Amino acid sequence: MDTPITGRSIIISNGRCGSTLLSDLIHEEPDTLSAQEFFMSVTPWARSAEVITGAEYWAVLASPKPELATLFRIGLPPKEVRYPATGRWAGRMTELPRILAITLSKLTDDPDALFDQLAERVPSFGTQSVARHHSDFLDLLATLTGKTRWVERSGGSSHLAPHLLKGFPDCKIVYLTRNREDTAKSMSRHSSFQLIQLRVEFLGRCGLDPFRVTDADDVPADLQPFLPHRLTAEALRERGEDMRRYLGLCAFMTSQADQALADVPPEHLLRMRYEDLVADPVGELTQLGEYLEFPEAAQWAERVAGRVVAPARKPEPAAA
Repeated sequence: MDTPITGRSIIISNGRCGSTLLSDLIHEEPDTLSAQEFFMSVTPWARSAEVITGAEYWAVLASPKPELATLFRIGLPPKEVRYPATGRWAGRMTELPRILAITLSKLTDDPDALFDQLAERVPSFGTQSVARHHSDFLDLLATLTGKTRWVERSGGSSHLAPHLLKGFPDCKIVYLTRNREDTAKSMSRHSSFQLIQLRVEFLGRCGLDPFRVTDADDVPADLQPFLPHRLTAEALRERGEDMRRYLGLCAFMTSQADQALADVPPEHLLRMRYEDLVADPVGELTQLGEYLEFPEAAQWAERVAGRVVAPARKPEPAAA
């Protein structure tokens, strides 16, 4: 008999704020599934308001994510990708199923085997909303990995907050933030966030998603070199040199999360700041563990707190 799931939680953040570290530390709690980058791997989901079958749902999970495929094509995959070099798709990473890139590969040394287990069961899910499918998928993933609770965390999930809060009203929410300038600086050096910012700029300027542009769409001439099939590593890196883009992205994502929390206040909400985590890792992690109902929260916090290290700062240039 499958073990019942006793806890479901979601960490919302802009990304580049210690959220990956937090997921890795949660992974060290033996009864907890730390599901990393799941929601971001399945968005944007154009059919999110629809009721679909399990087979339709699995077809999306097993398909490549266009954004990630583009980053693989230009040689700038995010460092968070953990798919093994010996894996089934290792020689054709642009075709890698989206849930294998990070989510499953962070859980096991043999993500292909876990993928195959899911392939046998997910298509038999009932006809239901996408949000219900997501919850059932995470429940199943926790069960298959021997866990009794799950905590999902996706970098950049702030702009999904309206959908997450409405779609998962019973989940505990952790809202993790960081100083905007430091977050923007880190985003500007990360290929996934460079691509997210590019997408937001496309939508803001011409109302088009670059990954869904058709021949009939009128794309401004200065944006055409940034369409996915034309994009180069050099062009994407150059966009990271303008910090204003990423300060704007941070402001946009923060506003999305803050407004969603005001519009749909969750029943359970824990606010965390990266700066507080660095200053007092044991205290902050103990509070988090107790909130997530870890059976030995204080012991877990003591055990993993040593991995929380303040980021090194480059020295400021000397005054002339």
